[in-house]
Amino acid sequence: MSRFSSFARLIGRIAATAVLLAAATPLVFAAEAEWRHGLSLLGTPRYPPDFKHFDYVNPNAPKGGLVRLGENGSFDTLNFIITKGTPAAGLTLIYDTLMAPSLDEVATEYGLLAEAVRYPPDFSSVSYRLRKEARWHDGKPVTPEDVVWTFENLVKYNNPQRFYYRHVVKAEKTGEREITFTFDSPGNRELPQIVGQINVLPKHWWTGADAQGKPRDISAGTLETSLGNGAYRIKSVVPGRTIAYERVPDYWGKNLPVNIGRDNFGEIRYEYYRDDTVELEAFKADQYDFRPENSAKSWATAYDFPARRENKVVLETFPERARGVMQAFVPNLRRDKFKDPRVRLALSYALDFEDMNKTLFFDQYKRINSYFSGTELASSGLPAGKELEILKSVRDKVPPEVFTKPFVNPAGGGEEARRANLREAARLLKEAGYEIRDRKLVNAKTGEAMKIEFLLVSPAFERVVLFYKPALERLGIEVGARVVDSSQYINRLRAREFDMVVAGWGQSLSPGNEQRDYFGSEAADRDASRNYAGIKNPAVDALIDRVIFAKDREELIAATKALDRVLLWNYYVVPTWTIDYARTARWDRFGRPEKLPAYSYGFPEIWWYDRERAAKVGVRQ
Repeated sequence: MSRFSSFARLIGRIAATAVLLAAATPLVFAAEAEWRHGLSLLGTPRYPPDFKHFDYVNPNAPKGGLVRLGENGSFDTLNFIITKGTPAAGLTLIYDTLMAPSLDEVATEYGLLAEAVRYPPDFSSVSYRLRKEARWHDGKPVTPEDVVWTFENLVKYNNPQRFYYRHVVKAEKTGEREITFTFDSPGNRELPQIVGQINVLPKHWWTGADAQGKPRDISAGTLETSLGNGAYRIKSVVPGRTIAYERVPDYWGKNLPVNIGRDNFGEIRYEYYRDDTVELEAFKADQYDFRPENSAKSWATAYDFPARRENKVVLETFPERARGVMQAFVPNLRRDKFKDPRVRLALSYALDFEDMNKTLFFDQYKRINSYFSGTELASSGLPAGKELEILKSVRDKVPPEVFTKPFVNPAGGGEEARRANLREAARLLKEAGYEIRDRKLVNAKTGEAMKIEFLLVSPAFERVVLFYKPALERLGIEVGARVVDSSQYINRLRAREFDMVVAGWGQSLSPGNEQRDYFGSEAADRDASRNYAGIKNPAVDALIDRVIFAKDREELIAATKALDRVLLWNYYVVPTWTIDYARTARWDRFGRPEKLPAYSYGFPEIWWYDRERAAKVGVRQ
């Protein structure tokens, strides 16, 4: 994940960012535990030990200048370790990781804080050797004690991370500059890599005292600016509104191959706005520089303004090759009314995606038909070969249609199809024990009326729910939509206080342990997990294990397709829409490499401030 990624954006916008992690083909290294410069889950790393820089960067990129980024909502802490509160955007800018990702390879990393890595042939542990030159901003060396302390506190105070790293039984110093992570069992091929993605914090700073002599507390929120070891440090903070980072001139790692050509901006500033409507208007008023556009309506209609017509603002799309996605209306299965799969399927029949796409989205989207949409991991047709073999191992625990029918979403578009779909939805609801009384859908046994409240964080989704609402009401369902601020939304999502949300799961090209957090039974009742639906299914659990412990790429693909197929046929969600490119708008103040990496457009990591362009557009501070 990019060092510029924001936890607040990830949760607040429910955009499942894809993480390049997971079990895949065997790591193609020698059988003995040799020290290596990089790790890849899909084969041999592309770059040799003596590489100078990544191919996709401009090694002579100019340094300096300001880039302003927009954020939605607010923040109340600078401590991202804990799960309480909303951390400020960009905090990972100030902390390095043991390894750094390559943007033109899948699931491949090279040494950053660590100069080398090794693991035994059975993947039962991994050791990292720190660089001698690695330093905190106060000049003190980064030590194995820092890494161990960070890991121990991460899993102690961050529930999702504790679950994610639950197979790491200990982290310990095993040499002057060496840390070893020991796993609870062999065979989990992604664990050696994912522990290298933890942002390392300074033990000596966090266990010390603040300016008032009060001991710092890693388990509590704070607005004190932390000591870091990364390319940037915190410059200024306006609580809840603005956070700015400045590039560290004497950053210890600026000449490492993984850092050449990146971290080019002198200052990176995040500006917060109340909601997406205000944020869009702020962009048009030149209050920040770069905007990923998530709204089809805005993309089609909102950018006809003077600066755009004068070519001061550039609209550009970039292909999305590095991730799959499932975005959906997600019902809370912890509530009795959603436990019957026939009810959930009826909700899917009520959604006329084709008409919605035409009416609301200017025909920009396609319907999602897989939890791994857009990748080779997506299931299709009927299962065969290795996938069929894997599915047979859970045959008694999955719907029979898994083996006999290709999965397809109900198709709408046009009044005839709409009526047919609503008739089928009504039939399914009746079969599930519901009936109409006084024009309301009620549980025939309890008399309880079917009511669905959609919990939303963005007003942009309100119009989507309002489009969906009449069809649900024709079935006798009472429908409401509640838009709340990002903090309240996050808290209610964590506490599972909702009927239905619009949520999603970003998927990498190499899925693994994160699937337990997305869909595993143990995550269903755990606060802050990403199992929003509350899925508890032994077949799903078994298939997740097949994904994680796959012995090669062929088995990984087959196991992932099997998992996908079982999730789909249980109708856990009402799939919505996706596109295979990113829509962006920017003020034309920036330069970029001639050829961007295959799996990211790399903004702002590998872009730079272009003073000539900025002079034409207008310099902003």
